[in-house]
This record gives sequence, C-alpha cells and structure tokens, in this order.
Amino acid sequence: MKNFLPLLCSTSLFNGLTPEELQTLLAQLGSVMRSYGKGEALVLAGEPNRRVGIVLSGELEAYRPGPQGARIPITHMEPGGVFGDVLSGSSLASPVTVMASVPCEVLLIPYERLLLSDGSPAHQQTLRNLVRTISDKYFSLSRRIDLLVLKSLRAKVCAYLLSEAERAGSLTFSIPFSRIQLADYLNCDRSALSRELSQMQRDGLLDTYKSSFKLLEPEVLKQMVQ
Repeated sequence: MKNFLPLLCSTSLFNGLTPEELQTLLAQLGSVMRSYGKGEALVLAGEPNRRVGIVLSGELEAYRPGPQGARIPITHMEPGGVFGDVLSGSSLASPVTVMASVPCEVLLIPYERLLLSDGSPAHQQTLRNLVRTISDKYFSLSRRIDLLVLKSLRAKVCAYLLSEAERAGSLTFSIPFSRIQLADYLNCDRSALSRELSQMQRDGLLDTYKSSFKLLEPEVLKQMVQ
C-alpha cells in the first residue's frame, strides 16, 4: 500500500492529505486492495454497489448495457481514477457495469465508513473532496447531455474533441475510446462517424490517427458547434 500513497494523495478523493494522514485514514476506513483480471467486473449493472474504488494500476471502463448486448460507454479510468462515489450513495441498483480493460489493482473503501467521520481533519477533508468529486461528475454528465442534443454529427464531433482538448490542455491529445466506442458514446452510426472524421481531415480541420487527434482549426470547430 505504501507504494501507492503518492498516487492516492493526488486523486480527487484524497487531495490535500499527507501520505501519513492518508495511511492512518485508510486503516480506519477498512480499505482493501484487490486485483482483477482483464474482463472481470468490479461493479455489475442491476446490482447494488456500496464501495468507493480508486484505480491503482491498469485501466477500467464503465459502460451501460444496451439492447442486444450493446455497450454504451460512460467513461474510461486509469490509475488515480475514482469510481463508485456516485453509485454508492444511492439506494438503487447500479445502472452501469465497471470492468477491467486490462489486469488491474484497485483500492476499495466501504461507503458507510467513509461517510461516518471521526472528526479528524483528514476525514473532514476527504468528505469535502467527496462532495466536490460528485459535483464535478454531475457537471460532466450535463456536458454529455449538451453534446447529445446537438443536431448534426459534425457538431457532436467538434464539441467532443474541443472538450477533450480542454481537458488535456493541448490541441494534440488522445481520447480514451476506440472509433467504435466513440460512435457509441456520441450515439451515432459508426460508418457515419468514420466518414465525418475523414472529411474533417480533408477539410484541414484536424489530423487523426486511431485515438490520437490534433486540432488544426479550433476556432472553426467552435463555430460549428454553435
């Protein structure tokens, strides 16, 4: 566990804590480390989840099961990613499945013990971080809804790529989805998405290779969203 303390202190849930404070807090919370193989589910849609998790190594994907076995991508998580913070606070079953994309290690924390503060500064800071993390995910969901209500496919693509560039702090970035997953995320036909990206590349708006993008005309892309 000690090897992961610097990573954990950098996460949204434990930001502001020292490694020493965090080590003490994790012991009090009854946190445990677990390993999962590729394709193994950590959270299953239709079942309750009462644990908050943090990715320590490997990668996870969260998706909503759709008709005929389809998977609607929700998010992709790498080391430091937090999951279950929103789901664990509900009395309802989870609407999403969280699965290991590759072999991974995660830290799991019982949600009830996380909420039951002992009054220590470290625990109080963690609770403030939890509220902020949940709020940030609410606004992220709101942005996704704004994207999906756009009428044209090009507007959806532009809005998504601009948001990813903003997140990366660079006009050159990689997205966490394959083309198939991106089509599902944007709720569009996969062939139509490929044609649109190819046309945007021919128009000199962007360069792309697999999951990597470089926005060449960001101001033009912004106009296409409006």
